[in-house]
Amino acid sequence: MARSAAGQTLPQRTPEVPRTSSPDDTTQVIELPLLLPDSLVAAPTSVDSVRLLWLQTPPELHDLVGDRVGCIETDAPHAFNPSVMSFVTLFTERNRKYMQRVLERENVYFPLFEKYLAKYNLPVDLKYLAVVESALIPTAKSHVGATGLWQFMGPTANDLRLRRDEWVDERMNPEKSTEAACKHLRYLYGVFHDWELVLAAYNWGAGNMQRVMRRTGKKNFWDLYPSLPRETRNYVPTFTAIMYSMKYAQAHQLHSPELKYRYAEVMDTVQINGRAIDLLRLGQACGLEDSSALLHYNPELRHHFLPAGYRSYTVQVPATAKPQLAVVDRATLFDYCLPRTDLPQPMPPMMARLNGVEPFPTRTLLAASGAPREEIEPTPRFRRVRHTVRRGETVSALAGRYDVSVAQLARWNGLRKGRPLAPGKQLVVFVPVATPASQPAPTTETLASTRKLNVPTRLTSPVAKPAVSSQVARATIEPTAVETTPEVAVASKETRTSGRASRNAAAAAVAPAIEAVEAVETAVADDSLPTEYVVRKGDYLSRIAEIRGLSVKQVMEWNKLTSIKVSPGQKLVFTEPAEAEEAPAREEEVVAAVPVQQKPARAPKIATVQKPAAKEAIRKVHLVQAGDTLYNISRRYQGVTVEQLKRLNNLTTDEVKPGQKLIVAR
Repeated sequence: MARSAAGQTLPQRTPEVPRTSSPDDTTQVIELPLLLPDSLVAAPTSVDSVRLLWLQTPPELHDLVGDRVGCIETDAPHAFNPSVMSFVTLFTERNRKYMQRVLERENVYFPLFEKYLAKYNLPVDLKYLAVVESALIPTAKSHVGATGLWQFMGPTANDLRLRRDEWVDERMNPEKSTEAACKHLRYLYGVFHDWELVLAAYNWGAGNMQRVMRRTGKKNFWDLYPSLPRETRNYVPTFTAIMYSMKYAQAHQLHSPELKYRYAEVMDTVQINGRAIDLLRLGQACGLEDSSALLHYNPELRHHFLPAGYRSYTVQVPATAKPQLAVVDRATLFDYCLPRTDLPQPMPPMMARLNGVEPFPTRTLLAASGAPREEIEPTPRFRRVRHTVRRGETVSALAGRYDVSVAQLARWNGLRKGRPLAPGKQLVVFVPVATPASQPAPTTETLASTRKLNVPTRLTSPVAKPAVSSQVARATIEPTAVETTPEVAVASKETRTSGRASRNAAAAAVAPAIEAVEAVETAVADDSLPTEYVVRKGDYLSRIAEIRGLSVKQVMEWNKLTSIKVSPGQKLVFTEPAEAEEAPAREEEVVAAVPVQQKPARAPKIATVQKPAAKEAIRKVHLVQAGDTLYNISRRYQGVTVEQLKRLNNLTTDEVKPGQKLIVAR
């Protein structure tokens, strides 16, 4: 039978013999002549610190501590060996201040631990695990980020449903973290069925423990002891030493009247329903001497305030403050506890604004507009125009004609500074479209009127056109400008009116012809682009319409689409269905409008000019260069599509090779 704890006394330790050393050397070495090898032929062996400390401890103390550890009735680990003895000596002799600080907070948290350990049917002595982890400090944080009484890492806290955000970290909430620790310990015991392995897995991780067990084939902590890292190796002996030191603190004179013992208080709660509150002001309202005392009762709060609109939160206040809070109504209390300064508010997310890209319609935008997405979609602000360079044209002249800068024109077409323009080269120009925001969705007629370009009479149209349209325009403008001027001059000689009246009459006579020419130009504008398009994978309707200078509504009406969704392989038409029928009538109107103000002899010229257009079917061959694709080649030639190139050259795929000759027209 073991001796009773009351009759056991601690034996006197043997005096230590200090070595002779310099005054600033504080380390001591204990000479043990009887423990060293007594044979000269014996090989010298290194003595580890645990073994050395065990040899320094009197045998009576070994027996006494071992007897007391054996008398502890618990399912928690309590094996006794030299490793446990070394930590017992650390906590009871060399680091007594640490244990005394823990004993001061023991009565605050141990009742809470015992409550939840009993609820989950776990050994009650597992409460000493929190001492090993955090020394009963709820706001403790390790160098690797483990936080709280039970030192949970972030991923483990997420698995255990402990909330973590900018304002609250529930790992520092004593009650919630204790219940989460009990759930985690119960899970680990279901995996290992051994409390020593459970404690090691709590420190190192269940996966690491299972791997080392598979590698070594051992299933006992002390058998795995040499294969574990240093921190995990010392974890179970530390737990046993802490449990022993706190159970037998009185025997080792760790308790003292000078210690400031703390005890659990009866708490009450105040529900905060999304209001902004300052805990320092609330502490003053509760009548607490220290205004920051509520931060100790609510250690999970990261700041001393909570912003307006935060989730429903419960503040813990001492029950002694309940009479103080009962004398004021709730509205007055929250008005008093408002923060004195404006709290930092999170900035609303701002999406990147890109030119020509519609922002994603959020609920706020839809509620403000009250219209579906198709109705609030903006019309294109720029129109893509293609211009074929003629002999003698320069970059500066073209930039002035289209009212853009030289730098813009060079950037759009990759032009190098100082290089002349080659005749026949096609340039891309983005011409702004002035469409008022208050007008309804544009139709074909309104787009034709708003996209007119200011073209001088002696220059060709900025839009690439077939030979028929350009020659018709030239034939209609030049006779009008030449032949109406003499008529105005004769009228001025007869009436002898002012020069201003003559200029107005000339402008009035020329205007109808110019407007008719511009209508024809708009009708055939940018006809170098294909009129049909086969939808490819990744295409979407707004992008297809933007490339061709059209609105989404136009493309949907012309193709009889009910939604903006398009599928690969679908064919789209970019001309109005009735345009083919109206085009001859428009040309006749222009031709008929011009002879009213010109000589009849000039009319046959227009008919003769139109004939070469039908004979323009000249066979053209393109030599494929490095980096060319069928799509890029089709963009270089007027009225040529990828499907036509494949059909003309008997191609089955879109691949072309440098040096290959392709027929682009017949």
